[in-house]
Amino acid sequence: MTKDTDPHDFEKALAELEAVVERLEQGDVSLESSLKDFERGVKLARTCQSALNDAQQRVEKLIEENGQLSFEPFSKPDEK
Repeated sequence: MTKDTDPHDFEKALAELEAVVERLEQGDVSLESSLKDFERGVKLARTCQSALNDAQQRVEKLIEENGQLSFEPFSKPDEK
């Protein structure tokens, strides 16, 4: 996703990702369907992460441009 992407795209991707996770958790689909769902879930997760990174950068830029606000970067989750 880019900074010009419609914010509703994030909401749609997140909702679809939640549906994929729910299907995978139920476990009553074929292996082939599970693999396709998993692949789709990975793509959706990357789309959502990209949108969140874009939003973070925009917030940080807005804070930097306004010298009256204090800048506190978002904490990054522990990478394993």
